[in-house]
Amino acid sequence: MKFFWKYLFPPLFGLLIYATIRLINDTISGFAFWRRNWQINALETGFSLLLGFIVNKILLQLFKKFDRELPQTISYKNILKELLWVFIVIEISVNAVFTPMAAFTDDGLSLGDLATINIIPLLFSLIYYGLVRSNNLLQAYINNKLLLEKTTNDHLQTELKFLKAQYHPHFLFNALNTIYFQMDENVDEAKRTVEKFSELLRYQLYDQQQTVPLSQEIHYLQNFIDLQKIRTSEKLELTIAFDNSLQHLQVYPLLFLPLVENAFKYVGGDYKINIELQKTGNELCFTVHNSMPPEISFQRAGGIGLENLKRRLELLYPAKHSLQTRKKHNCFLAELKLSVE
Repeated sequence: MKFFWKYLFPPLFGLLIYATIRLINDTISGFAFWRRNWQINALETGFSLLLGFIVNKILLQLFKKFDRELPQTISYKNILKELLWVFIVIEISVNAVFTPMAAFTDDGLSLGDLATINIIPLLFSLIYYGLVRSNNLLQAYINNKLLLEKTTNDHLQTELKFLKAQYHPHFLFNALNTIYFQMDENVDEAKRTVEKFSELLRYQLYDQQQTVPLSQEIHYLQNFIDLQKIRTSEKLELTIAFDNSLQHLQVYPLLFLPLVENAFKYVGGDYKINIELQKTGNELCFTVHNSMPPEISFQRAGGIGLENLKRRLELLYPAKHSLQTRKKHNCFLAELKLSVE
């Protein structure tokens, strides 16, 4: 294939231009060029072959130059610039060869000759340009799209990790504070707390924003709840209802944590927390209800944790989730629904 494009295509390209020009001019004038002296035809044919090699060589060099200067974003201005260069090269080349040939043979140079000499080679060259450059421009466009998608994806992954990391400091401080006081009262309990705490940290540290079985998420939440129960008032009434038949489902991790953490953080009043996880149709529904002191506002009860959760849901479950929070009397209600298979 390389042999064809390098050695056969250029002369065929020159002959095609020459034959088309002769066909148009002779049809209009009624002239039969094959009746001329064969030396003149041979000379014109030879110059046409030479022109094919010259034009092809120049165009290939131009295409390499275009590739080197190809911008990140392809626009119509870049295409027009390339076409202008092709126009200049073709017009100079064909006029340098064909115009003198037409002027010193047959009946001399006419307006018809000048029109066909300037238009026909340009049309063929533009077709050649379109065939060769369309593949390169398409590939450049695809590469730019892939690069943009990769950059966007990297940005989103960084944002996801940052949002997830914002849960750590507050929880870390509370857990260490709990262990600190347990050391004075019951060392065995403190050891068990440290074990639960280490499991929680391991789950957070090694997760790479991939989906996990729901059973792992439930186990994580249960450990988190056990730690929170240690530091919560004894009058807390806690109700947990996790549907164990859903443990095979895959979910993104740490999406339920902010709702549970928020409930323990702002629980008050009657000191009641109700946590439920169930599936209705194709929706996984996670609800948390917690009583709260009347002096705490709805905005404060939501907190930055819920704002971060909303952003994570937008990134991980676009158009496949709903999160509703509201205050009813002295109770804060949060309901998260995820579309799952």
